Amino acid sequence: MNRILQSRVVPIAVLEKAEVAVPLAKALQAGGLDIIEVAQRTAAAEQCIRNIKRAFPDMLVGAGTLLTVDQVKRAKAAGAQFGVAPGLNETVVKASLDLGMPFVPGVATPSEVERALALGCKLLKLFPADVLGGVKLLKAFTGPFGHTGVKFIPLGGVTAQNAADYLALPIVAAIGGSWLADKKLVAEKTWAEITRLTTEIIVLAAKK
Repeated sequence: MNRILQSRVVPIAVLEKAEVAVPLAKALQAGGLDIIEVAQRTAAAEQCIRNIKRAFPDMLVGAGTLLTVDQVKRAKAAGAQFGVAPGLNETVVKASLDLGMPFVPGVATPSEVERALALGCKLLKLFPADVLGGVKLLKAFTGPFGHTGVKFIPLGGVTAQNAADYLALPIVAAIGGSWLADKKLVAEKTWAEITRLTTEIIVLAAKK
């Protein structure tokens, strides 16, 4: 949680080919980020995690879209240091915590926030943030939950244009940035553009 709080930005990557993982990680680091979440939605995802950890041992690498216990186990074996999911599945969360891998479950309602806190999760993903109410919802959550120490990573509709509004909220730990590892940019291997976008958002985050 401390490293995520420091970076304030978590780039989300859906990678079709393992060969692009290291160049992407290098581009993000060149822009000032030493953290990445690799979504487990492709056949190459686990190898991507292995490749990044092998090339950059100090980089904080998470596995996203973990929907089953088996996915959790495979992500951990691949080298993932934290897990993320779009929703709150108690069985999946417990399996990850039992393996010593911190987990960031997705929440959308006050009841889900309470359930996550009961499981010991104080870093939560708000998804899909924009559809749920975005900044307004997070401000509403601050009243009943702010004193618990819970922090959120909003994802879904978060862009470079509205990032500042989210980052200005004390209850927001970081934003999820899927545009930093956009599929088109990765496919075209425009690493310099990814570095530029990363630098841009890091500068913005430092001001909040």
